[in-house]
Amino acid sequence: MKKNDSYLGSADPSVIENLYRDYMKNPGSVGEEWRRFFEGFEFARTGYRASTSDETEKEFRVIRLIDAYRQRGHLFTETNPVRSRRQYSPTLGIENFGLQEQDMETVFNAGNYCGIGPSKLKDIIAHMKQTYCRSVGVEYLYITPPGRLEWLREKMESVRNTPAFAQEEKKHIYHYLKAAYGFENFLHRKFTGQKRFSIEGGESLIPALNAVIERGSELGNEEFVIGMSHRGRLNVLANIMQKPYDDIFDEFDGEEYNDEIALGDVKYHLGYNSTVSTSGGKKVKLNLSPNPSHLEAVDPVVLGITRAKLDHHYNGDSSRIAPILIHGDAAIAGQGVVYEIIQMSQLEGYGTGGTIHLVVNNQVGFTTNYTEGRSGTYCTDVAKVIRAPVFHVNADDVEALVYIVKLAMEYRQKFGSDVFIDILGFRRYGHNEADEPRFTQPLLYKQIGFHPGVRNLYSKKLVKEGVMSEEEVKKAEKEYDKHLDEKLALASRDKVVKIKPFCGEQWEGFRYADDSDFNSPPGTGVPADKLKEIAGKINTLPSGKGFFKKIEKLLQEREKMSSKNSLDWAMCELLAYGSLLTEGYPVRLSGQDSVRGTFSHRHASYVVEDSDEKYYPLSNLSEGQAMCSIYNSPLSELGAMGYEYGYALAFPKGLTIWEAQFGDFHNVAQVVVDQFISSAEEKWGLMNGLVLFLPHGYEGQGPEHSSGRIERFLKMCASYNIYVVNPTTPANFFHLLRRQVLQPFRVPLVVFTPKSLLRHPGCRSAYEELEKATFKEVIDDETAEPEKILQVIFTSGRLYYDLLKRKEERDADNTAIVRLEQLYPLPGEQLSRIVKKYPNAERHVWAQDEPENMGAWDFVSRNFTDVSFLPITRPASAAPAGGLVKLHKARLEKILDKSFMECDCEKSRKYCGLDCQKFSMKSMVKNK
Repeated sequence: MKKNDSYLGSADPSVIENLYRDYMKNPGSVGEEWRRFFEGFEFARTGYRASTSDETEKEFRVIRLIDAYRQRGHLFTETNPVRSRRQYSPTLGIENFGLQEQDMETVFNAGNYCGIGPSKLKDIIAHMKQTYCRSVGVEYLYITPPGRLEWLREKMESVRNTPAFAQEEKKHIYHYLKAAYGFENFLHRKFTGQKRFSIEGGESLIPALNAVIERGSELGNEEFVIGMSHRGRLNVLANIMQKPYDDIFDEFDGEEYNDEIALGDVKYHLGYNSTVSTSGGKKVKLNLSPNPSHLEAVDPVVLGITRAKLDHHYNGDSSRIAPILIHGDAAIAGQGVVYEIIQMSQLEGYGTGGTIHLVVNNQVGFTTNYTEGRSGTYCTDVAKVIRAPVFHVNADDVEALVYIVKLAMEYRQKFGSDVFIDILGFRRYGHNEADEPRFTQPLLYKQIGFHPGVRNLYSKKLVKEGVMSEEEVKKAEKEYDKHLDEKLALASRDKVVKIKPFCGEQWEGFRYADDSDFNSPPGTGVPADKLKEIAGKINTLPSGKGFFKKIEKLLQEREKMSSKNSLDWAMCELLAYGSLLTEGYPVRLSGQDSVRGTFSHRHASYVVEDSDEKYYPLSNLSEGQAMCSIYNSPLSELGAMGYEYGYALAFPKGLTIWEAQFGDFHNVAQVVVDQFISSAEEKWGLMNGLVLFLPHGYEGQGPEHSSGRIERFLKMCASYNIYVVNPTTPANFFHLLRRQVLQPFRVPLVVFTPKSLLRHPGCRSAYEELEKATFKEVIDDETAEPEKILQVIFTSGRLYYDLLKRKEERDADNTAIVRLEQLYPLPGEQLSRIVKKYPNAERHVWAQDEPENMGAWDFVSRNFTDVSFLPITRPASAAPAGGLVKLHKARLEKILDKSFMECDCEKSRKYCGLDCQKFSMKSMVKNK
């Protein structure tokens, strides 16, 4: 490691003398800047002169000045096109560094320190000011990984962050500025008053985005995945994604959607895929993910899409695919998911080789000034968490911006790191085109009113430089407007809005589900011999390595289970994964503590004793098996769930699972559930097979560790949009996971997984159930004699085992207990057959652990009306559960007592229901 790579240099004589001694012993032991400095002074020949020398002292003052420009130059830039910069002190004035005006003509060897050789002070300052204080400001001195900081500094200071583009390159930039400006202006004239969330004031984004793609393709990128909110989205679709203009115009005046979408979404939320040709003739795939109005919600989805493609299409080579996230200044500073994805970005299970972050900085969020929207100096301060470089660029200087995004792409490709580009512009109109911004920002919008627009500024620059004539500029703009008019005329002849499914290439061979699919599950059984072979490999430790004694004991117990043909929940789960993997279906599972399992049941890896090495048995089942990826996630729900949604979206051929630590905690990711999982197929035509594991069960652990909120998911159910399942046997769970992969369509699967049942002695399954059965939406009472049955209790989940125990204790052979394993789609026909099977039943009960206003009761009672259910539940409650274990147990006892309560009224039946006022009143009072 080179000494003093941190050159933020103190002029302490003892420090410098020590550096010089190190240099004399080994020139390579000090940083490059000090080496150059010592060489320039020719200290090796002349010796180290006294540090009190005025000449030497001033040299070090100049070095401190150079360092200050690198460190604080971004505070004194010319990067704001419509506002004066805030004032910071101390400034970079020479008087603050012990230098005087007469020193400006003095030649200093410190020029070696910034790469220009011995130079006059005024020239050193001009060089540093041009590099760090003009249209580009840079924050980067906090970068610590070796080589990165020096690489950036050399790149920037060697050209003074000042591009020198050839004439054709400038015309290329102008082409995209013309299109960006012209497209917005055309929409403003033709669709007056309609929302489009214009990018006017930030049109430089379009040539910048093109430059990222062009430079990336030159460096080996074959595909980009882009995420952005609504502002500027139509422009990106038209001028980057090359979505046909007439298709976009149809979305303003269309009358119906094509058959692939049920309800659709507003035009500035839609996604798109395309393959475009770069100016260098290369083909590049572009993907713009659909996004709701939750501005940054798409960020983890984009990264998940990228990782899936990286894993399964690019063999892990991140130089071939890159994510691009386009943020707003208020959103990147204000929305916590940005911090989550930044923390995920360098983790083994989530890395994508670096993201290009482009911030369209309007300097206002809706009506909120930037001074009210954040505490940090910059909206991009989150970048410093991972020591990513940040460039602040004046949106009016489009050449500087194009230069910087190309530099950023090079940095990403070389170092696999995120890069942030803060594009300071403005917003021509209010939050939308009908909004009046002068209510809240009168001074800012007075200044914006005088701004001519970046296209006009740049065209004048090109005319002045002789790159284009005024006539050429006017002709280009007129021809573009004419082209848009022609496309609008074409759109007016067809009022059907055409929306093609996102990521269609990955979904070849899959189809949308229809009603019949939910009544005929695919065969999911696996031969017992094969399962036993898989179990043997899961339960075998590799030789030559030592493991924790409890792991060895665990595997011995699993071996006994296998030999006794009595498999618990974890074993059946692992067998489901193992069988899929050996059949060629990849499995990815992530979540907080998912490798071991929150409840220490899964143990998907075995840690070698006295080391951090892990052995994953599911990755060592057979040659040629599919990829198995099981990761512990950060302590994140929104970022982690969104990431897995994106992964499943881009790779439907495997099993992708996100697991909550407790089901209650999924509510931190509610936006993903609401805007993607439950509604994306209806809005955007997106199928997705993501599985959610939400541990759920009332076991006295309080209001935050009991409920996965079944009722919330059931409220969102419509049009077969999701599966909602609460399985009660290991075998049914096994078949459920296999069904998710083997069916020819994809629907998100929400599984309320157990906690206490993981070790319940009655919750076991045999190999025969895994071999011959399939997933059962409903499990009838196999012990019931239909003619004897006077009461049928319907339930779902863990409570079944308590009801069964109470039934056996009371010898209640006149009661049948039916388990509803799949809550949605509700298997109504199967339930009807079961009701008819028990013709003498006097009472039909719905029993649940959850309070009356939660759980499945309301959904089941509204959607299955063959009988009138008597609800037996905990009392309605604002919180999902209580905190006292004794109260929990008392209420459970009341549920069990009430479920088997016989009525003593004068009616000639044992089991009265709600139609019996006496029973109803008695039971309600008891429950309370």
